[in-house]
Amino acid sequence: MIQLPLSKLSNIGTTIFSQMTQLANENEAINLSQGFPDFMPDPELLDHVDYFIKKGFNQYAPMGGMITLKEEIARKIENSHQAIYHPDSEITVTAGGTQAIFTAVATFVKKDDEVIIFEPAYDCYEPTVELFGGIIKRFEMKAPDYTIDWTAVKNLVTDKTKMIILNNPNNPSGKILTEHDIQELISIVKGTSILILSDEVYENIVFDGKQHLSIAKYPELKERSLLVASFGKLFHVTGWKIGYCAAPKVLTDEFRKIHQFNVFSVNTPMQLALAAYMKNEDHYNHLSQFFQEKRDFLRKGLAGTSFELLDCEGTYFQALKYDKISDKNDFDFASELTITHKVASVPFSSFYKNKLNEHVIRLCFAKKQETLEKAIENLSKI
Repeated sequence: MIQLPLSKLSNIGTTIFSQMTQLANENEAINLSQGFPDFMPDPELLDHVDYFIKKGFNQYAPMGGMITLKEEIARKIENSHQAIYHPDSEITVTAGGTQAIFTAVATFVKKDDEVIIFEPAYDCYEPTVELFGGIIKRFEMKAPDYTIDWTAVKNLVTDKTKMIILNNPNNPSGKILTEHDIQELISIVKGTSILILSDEVYENIVFDGKQHLSIAKYPELKERSLLVASFGKLFHVTGWKIGYCAAPKVLTDEFRKIHQFNVFSVNTPMQLALAAYMKNEDHYNHLSQFFQEKRDFLRKGLAGTSFELLDCEGTYFQALKYDKISDKNDFDFASELTITHKVASVPFSSFYKNKLNEHVIRLCFAKKQETLEKAIENLSKI
């Protein structure tokens, strides 16, 4: 019998999201672990998809994306961030935000290049960097405030630093970057060739009157940055797996060299449907208010419990500190919560390389009212 070789990511197992979803399904628990809405998208959007399918737009789209959608993306970015991207040469439609991140790393990170990430970090960053021979340098943000010590970040920078990956608003902490953070970042990359990969998939979900500060707003950052966003988060269609990458032409040209051999192009009728739907800005300008109402409902419902509700400035995730309830590590507590109390969450330690345990879990509140009501009822009994 031959001995087959291991894959380049043989040390990587199933994601924590899949694990907790499976545990939720096995125990018939309310799934607040995986970040997807359990309600339908706008019927108008679905009608657009139906229209374009029946009109025969069912073959390959152009490699960079349908021009009508890219024009709407460019208009949205200009209106939101006062930044100009040329639709044809600086915007690429991708098969979700994760594919855009993967392609950006694959394009620019070579063997022994160093990439700085901020933990707690979305779980695709590190494996993708390592897949292409890069070396991760990490800064740990910690509970309860998850702030960044930029002096410590600056000390991570070497002549081998190729890229800094940002996630703003941050999943899972719900924190957003401040003007101070942005200015510190500018000072770090000034005079260098460091690239920035800015994961902004939750850009339209920011609360309490705060402002999302995109890297696109700052010319010093825009010129060296690849901005990634997602229609799944924007229009409650995570299963469509459509996102985009906006970057200067010199970066986009290189990005597309990899993109064309990765997925080549993305679902044609859905691109056209999104373009038609985006012509009405009200379809996404209300998103912060929509999700703030859900956040506030969840927080109010849990206010009388022994959970400590950490700040949630953006995304559709609420972090809970449970050290007054249990001294178990967060994975064991999240498992117990799912099995015994029928509410599935995600342990924060899964977002850290060293499995940092600060007794914090993450709940997704992108759910129907009745889903949140039942979850609150169950959690209130603990």
